[in-house]
Amino acid sequence: MIARSPSELAVKAREGVGAASVALSIDGGHAAVPESVHLLDGGGQAYPRMLLAIERAQRSIHLEVYGFAPTGVGARFVEALRQASSRGVAVRVVIDGWGSAGGSGVVAAALRDAGCQVRIYNRLLGLLVGRFGRNHRKMLLVDDDVAILGGINIGDENLAEGVRVGWADLALEIRGPQCARLGQMIRREPQGAVESSLRIYLCGLGGGWRLRRRYLKAFAGAHQRIHVAHGYFLPDAGIVRAITAAARRGVEVRLLLAGQSDVPFARAATRSLYRRLLAAGVHIHEWNGSVLHAKVATVDGRRLLVGSFNLDPFSLANMEALVEVEDTAVVEQGEAWIQDHFARSPTMTSVGASSWLQRWLLDPIGQVVARLADATGRVIASRSQRQASLDYSKSPRAQALRPAAAAPLRLRSPHK
Repeated sequence: MIARSPSELAVKAREGVGAASVALSIDGGHAAVPESVHLLDGGGQAYPRMLLAIERAQRSIHLEVYGFAPTGVGARFVEALRQASSRGVAVRVVIDGWGSAGGSGVVAAALRDAGCQVRIYNRLLGLLVGRFGRNHRKMLLVDDDVAILGGINIGDENLAEGVRVGWADLALEIRGPQCARLGQMIRREPQGAVESSLRIYLCGLGGGWRLRRRYLKAFAGAHQRIHVAHGYFLPDAGIVRAITAAARRGVEVRLLLAGQSDVPFARAATRSLYRRLLAAGVHIHEWNGSVLHAKVATVDGRRLLVGSFNLDPFSLANMEALVEVEDTAVVEQGEAWIQDHFARSPTMTSVGASSWLQRWLLDPIGQVVARLADATGRVIASRSQRQASLDYSKSPRAQALRPAAAAPLRLRSPHK
């Protein structure tokens, strides 16, 4: 267990913990309050910032997280949220029933006991009635003033301890007008236009195709280089075509993929794509220092994509979040993080990817897993979309927007 108090973590946050901070101009650079972004490397940097924001909350806290451990650093978060609620802050927490299986009940009970509003999204028993969709978001919004979004769950696996390296992941801390807009998105309120180098995208169940299009657009527009670090890399044919097409037109394409995974057969499924990618000129590195959990990409040093969205079939079905930044200083920090991991990861070669074992045993297994994942993801996405539409049609908001039934129009017969 990691024995760190909220105050100890908050001190680290105040010191900046080495995070990159860049101010983004709003309304063409004429706004009085600039938008700022901090790049946070793993739980070691993200958790202090999150706990400090919770500690300073005055009005509201909204937390959505896929995995929320009840012990270790998770206990620190529970206590910080309980304290916020005790001083009158409105605290709302959404925990995924699958990602937090085994611990969600303990966390929810402790928070509810302190007056927090808690929802366990689609408990495991929901599978029996066809509720397969997951809330895969990892985001914290405090007072509509500060937001932290990325791929980092709440658990000790994201913290280094002794010789153990924390999972490789990233998040962004955002301040400014986009936070208020994020709050409006969460509450489904009308959103005003905000001129910014930063955009936040949320998708509901089955809406991941919208986030996928952000990747497709970025890859299609690349002229110099594409750097990708994704721990769960199982893209559909369209994404693979976009990547290989970029490499064939001379774009430097480098992928940082998982050398070890917490998901059985995920690595075999990903490796089944290697020969095609390598043949197109794509460079592949495998990170073995820890579990690679990041979902990040940079394009031409001008665009950064960070969030909870994986390039795999399941993220097309889940509730996800994605941040897109086009400020070069912020993008450079993300690119430097990926390049640092490139330098510490072995490069995969066409020889290794074409070995007898890979070609005749591992690739077929991986292809079966990939096909099953794709088919399952599509079924879940379709069912999730239908369920989300049904749930929304029954909501008070939909009922309020529905026009009153019009009286039938009676037409006179021309013969009367």
